[in-house]
Amino acid sequence: MALMDFIKKQFIDIIQWTEDSDGTLAWRFPMRDMEIQNGATLVVRESQLAMFVNEGKVADVFGPGTHKLTTQTLPVLTYLKNWDKLFESPFKSDVYFFSTRQQIDQKWGTPQPVTIRDKDFGMVRLRAFGNYAYRVADPKLFHTEISGTRENYTVDDLDGQLRGLILQHISTAIAASGVPFLDLAANQMIFADALTKDLSPALEKLGLKLEGMTVQNVSLPEELQKILDQKIGMGMVGNDMGKFMQYQTAQSIPKFAESAGQGGGIAGDAMGLGAGVALGQVLAQNLQQGLQGGAAQPQQAAPAAAAAPAAMKPEDVMATLEKLGELKTKGILTQEEFDAKKTELLKKLV
Repeated sequence: MALMDFIKKQFIDIIQWTEDSDGTLAWRFPMRDMEIQNGATLVVRESQLAMFVNEGKVADVFGPGTHKLTTQTLPVLTYLKNWDKLFESPFKSDVYFFSTRQQIDQKWGTPQPVTIRDKDFGMVRLRAFGNYAYRVADPKLFHTEISGTRENYTVDDLDGQLRGLILQHISTAIAASGVPFLDLAANQMIFADALTKDLSPALEKLGLKLEGMTVQNVSLPEELQKILDQKIGMGMVGNDMGKFMQYQTAQSIPKFAESAGQGGGIAGDAMGLGAGVALGQVLAQNLQQGLQGGAAQPQQAAPAAAAAPAAMKPEDVMATLEKLGELKTKGILTQEEFDAKKTELLKKLV
């Protein structure tokens, strides 16, 4: 009786797979020292596919349901094995199960800034990250291209390859979206749709289907963020260059006063001095015009220029500002007095 039980165990009556964890894409049914009984039952659950492989050649594929294994339900395997239609002997074949569930919340991102071509700025760099979801759609193709004869193939095994594909298609996806670089952060759905459309064919070649992709963040490099800040500043003043220069002057005064109060940095940096003198002349003129209404005609500005105080040399102005800064630091001058004197000195630059 014991011998008969041992022999019976060598024939498989039911073939099935109950997933015990997430992240498994392909699983091979254990067939060592076993054979499949003619008329055995194959159970394929929802979100699964089963595939028979005979001596390395893909045979029959089964969808969800309960299937009785006969020559009628295994036509390809029957042909490969040259069976008689009335065969009753057990047989050997590799059986692979594939999970067709969506593999959700898969992360992607740019470990280093990616260089792209932009119609406004030429070549720029960006960082971006998000998530995506995919599923196994073609088990034959996935088996021959990816999983092969491995006993178990998981999401983690495929993660690096898919991340590389996404990074490879970012540049072309941005170009296809038609969204300027500075507008990407506000149009992440358009960017995600373009990336999905561009990436889907590459995944289809692996037997996969891209179900969805999100772009959670697009970050700008520091230098481009400064340009964006300037663009916002100009928008605040209606893209009027004169008013924008006044805005820039207002932004620079606190930093200038702080540097003067520390007794250094103004005259110590020759490059900064030369740039400051040239910029000061332009800013002073625009500031004066802005205080007069910002809309004065050139012929109206001529009398104002003639009435300006006597000019001073740049080095004299800088030295005076340094002394005033020291007085302000000691409490002798108030901030208002310092600002008023500073405005007066800027008008005397030659």
